[in-house]
Amino acid sequence: MFKNKRSFFERLTGSISVFNQEPAPGAEIKTETTIRANHDWLKEGAEEGELAVDVHQTPTEIVVKAMIAGVKPEDLNIVISRETVTIRGKREEIEVVNEADYFQKELYWGAFAKTILLPAEVEPEEAEAVERHGLLTIRLPKIDRQRVQKLKVKSI
Repeated sequence: MFKNKRSFFERLTGSISVFNQEPAPGAEIKTETTIRANHDWLKEGAEEGELAVDVHQTPTEIVVKAMIAGVKPEDLNIVISRETVTIRGKREEIEVVNEADYFQKELYWGAFAKTILLPAEVEPEEAEAVERHGLLTIRLPKIDRQRVQKLKVKSI
């Protein structure tokens, strides 16, 4: 029931897997499968996954970048306010593969979301979003508080 061979990571770090330890006398015995099944955060019906993003600024704008490869534009929703940007989407798995046939499964499929608190206020109406080769780039012009605009008075 317990495997004797240590993983590469366990041998490298000197750690011991909880799945390799003998249970205490009288303790409930849980298998690796039941432990992982109870802690699977990617189960069907789970909350949205979190989208990884890069955010940087230039003197005139804030730039948000995220890898959204495999997401159709119609499955992407971007909401911008003066202080935040929220990116929501859904990445659908095209090919359904039997779980037993996987050797490794790291890609995230399903709904995802990310809300970013911006370091400066932006003009939501002037924002633009572009996707190229799976990379989403959102450019958010900063509000220029130093800008002065002359107002002409009309005579009626």
